[in-house]
Amino acid sequence: MEIKFKKLIRFNLIMGFFHLIQGIAMLFLATTVIQKIGEFQPSIVQFYQTFNPETRSLEVTSKVLFDLPFGILVASFLLISAIAHGLIVLNKDRYIADLKIGLNRFRWFEYALSSSIMIVLIATLFGIYDIASLALIFIVNASMNLFGLDMEELNAGFTKGKVNWGPFIWGSIAGIAPWIAIFLYMTGTGNYDQVPWFVWAIVGTYFVAFNTFPINMIAQYLKLGKWKDYLYGERFYIILSLAAKSILAWLVLFGAMQP
Repeated sequence: MEIKFKKLIRFNLIMGFFHLIQGIAMLFLATTVIQKIGEFQPSIVQFYQTFNPETRSLEVTSKVLFDLPFGILVASFLLISAIAHGLIVLNKDRYIADLKIGLNRFRWFEYALSSSIMIVLIATLFGIYDIASLALIFIVNASMNLFGLDMEELNAGFTKGKVNWGPFIWGSIAGIAPWIAIFLYMTGTGNYDQVPWFVWAIVGTYFVAFNTFPINMIAQYLKLGKWKDYLYGERFYIILSLAAKSILAWLVLFGAMQP
């Protein structure tokens, strides 16, 4: 068993390196090489009501709060994952102790931050620039991942047939909310033939990733096949994380270069 843990620590180190290299490459491209990525900075606005004395009524208006550093944030998506893997290696005793009871706190806090940044960036590609909407999307998506943490904490050391699925269900509901907003914006015009290819690629990739992670969790708690060993599911999470984040990050980054 100790050999398995040592291999898993080394695996985290390797995967953290892959995240780090990609994050640095994206940061370099966004700030120095590809000018179009650096120039793509959506203006984030705030809507509010003002009183119009002429019409004697409240009217909705807006103001620009700041320009979103899109390329830098895409790079941070991967760099945060690299930092999380580094923290796991530095805190391996805590990591191993948690794994022994079927828990990984590092994973869920990292997902809560990195995936929420990504969903906000995807939302801006679909035209969601309102600060209130983006804040809600970020918080709801983070909550979805923290429900995952709650699921593991609540069922730490569980035995088959005694799983509390409540957090999994509530987290799944929370995870749907940001996509309702995105699909409303995406389908607003009805001109689906004019939707760029990278948009469909992003939606398809995220949809697959969105469903694969919970499937992995279900397999763990149902103890299906190799998932009887929690460490198998942990390694699968790590592989999924690198694959999904790498594909999404590059799609979103070069999506910012499109007209």
